[in-house]
Amino acid sequence: MPVKIKFILSILVLLVAAVAAYVQHGLGNERIQYVVLFLGVFMVFAMWLFPEVKREETAGGVQRKSI
Repeated sequence: MPVKIKFILSILVLLVAAVAAYVQHGLGNERIQYVVLFLGVFMVFAMWLFPEVKREETAGGVQRKSI
């Protein structure tokens, strides 16, 4: 995934997590607001940490032949 798209997606995920945590705080759910914030930050961290899977034209170690 290109860095520009990953950056925009990161901002969007953090924004949604912040709004959801604010709503949970307004409802009086103190513990859940921290869970939502943690999950939002963790998702962004995992997206930047782990590389995207790139598949080759092999299936189970067998090279596919083009006809």
